[in-house]
Amino acid sequence: MENISLPQTISAKNIAENHDEITISPCYPGYGTTLGNALRRVLLSSLPGGATTATKIKGVDHEFSTLENVKEDVVDIILNLKQLRFKVHSEEPIELTLKVKGEKDVTAADFDKNSQIEVVTPKAHIATLTSKNAEFEMTLMVQNGRGYVPVEMREKEKLELGYIAIDAVYTPVKTVNFNTEHVRVEEMTNYDKLILDITTDGTLSPIEALRQASDILVQQFNHIKDNVEEESAEKEEEEEEKETKKEESKEKEDKEEDKKEDKK
Repeated sequence: MENISLPQTISAKNIAENHDEITISPCYPGYGTTLGNALRRVLLSSLPGGATTATKIKGVDHEFSTLENVKEDVVDIILNLKQLRFKVHSEEPIELTLKVKGEKDVTAADFDKNSQIEVVTPKAHIATLTSKNAEFEMTLMVQNGRGYVPVEMREKEKLELGYIAIDAVYTPVKTVNFNTEHVRVEEMTNYDKLILDITTDGTLSPIEALRQASDILVQQFNHIKDNVEEESAEKEEEEEEKETKKEESKEKEDKEEDKKEDKK
């Protein structure tokens, strides 16, 4: 019986910063789409990353507030905060603080330094102060997570007074697309070449994102395989136990029959 062959080459072509085209070839016929779909779903939904989960802005009571001498309203500022990308070296939520004055463009580089967090997007715009008298003070709650978690799914989360919860965009992968092309393997012309187009946020490379997604899938499949084997072994043991009990019961019945015959 023919084995399902494994891809022989995996190569990455850099398209732009944090943007690679990764080719996996040759894949067994039909497996280009099978692998592409599975990897794309995991890349977009399951990789860990750091994100803003809440913010507290001095002088702001709710997200529909406005601030004096600040061009953006709070809704726009929150949208800008969602675009910030971090590497978080802690399992616990970390606070980042920012305090600026005067007429200026406020960016992620203005946050106070914190040894547990790397700001990967220091040039990312947060707000525009429009006066020399402007003051802007903010605290962010940043933590690690997976995928995308909206505020509605975190209703049990307890926040300190004054904090506004923010939809958490943890995923480090910005876009993933794939396509397949036919390639020739000896006499066969229907093998697949899988081409993945991956763009990340800069917290990890596209090839590292692919590696992590592959690890997640392997863990899932190994768990299924191991549990199927355990369940199969348990069933075999149960069947053997039933057979043993049947044999013991039959032996007991035979002995009782023999005793009755002897009495006669």
